[in-house]
Amino acid sequence: MQGAARVLVVDDQPNIVDMLATVLRFHGFLVATAGSAAEAVRRASADRPDVVVLDVMLPDGDGFDVCRALRADGHEVGIVFLTARDAPGDKITGLTYGGDDYITKPFSVDELVARVRAVLRRIRPAAGAPPAGVLRHADVELDEETLQVRRAGRLVELSPTEFKLLRYLMQHPNRVLSRAQILDAVWSYDFGGTSNVVDTYVGYLRRKLDRHGPPLITTRRGFGYALTEPGT
Repeated sequence: MQGAARVLVVDDQPNIVDMLATVLRFHGFLVATAGSAAEAVRRASADRPDVVVLDVMLPDGDGFDVCRALRADGHEVGIVFLTARDAPGDKITGLTYGGDDYITKPFSVDELVARVRAVLRRIRPAAGAPPAGVLRHADVELDEETLQVRRAGRLVELSPTEFKLLRYLMQHPNRVLSRAQILDAVWSYDFGGTSNVVDTYVGYLRRKLDRHGPPLITTRRGFGYALTEPGT
């Protein structure tokens, strides 16, 4: 990666903020902090962090609202939710709102650092990686440098996770990819194989792509999904 990554830690408990900031700085990250939802949005807009470690329960709202606000403003920052909630539905909610990962308390600081680094690998090109290019399939173009997607020449606005999902499908055209493969490639870890987060994001991606042309993503029931040619 080029340069130290910037991380914004958002939590209303000063002891947790101090601990996370200390650990992340020790591992070479540039760290800013915020203690409320409003401050988080302000700091993210001003500092443009690469990753936000975002507590769900905040005194003036919740992390899901912050995530929605950042995505609505076009922020492509990686978002790692940090919360005491451990119900599967909460995890799906966080990821559906545009989050990239979800860690439940109590957690180990090593796990947090590993998760932050995994998100960074997905949103920033690795040092020494070959130059990014343009992927093409049918009338879809995905530019890995500008992070833009066009279909039939029209710009398609995608969230970072939707972009990564489409890129993975375009890297393996006409091949049936299982949910487990997609989870591993797009989210970098498994939810136990029972989460419907893949189905949710495929649905989002389909709706956005299908606005500008015939369907491209095919469901192979019992197997997974494939990016196919129109009409197949």
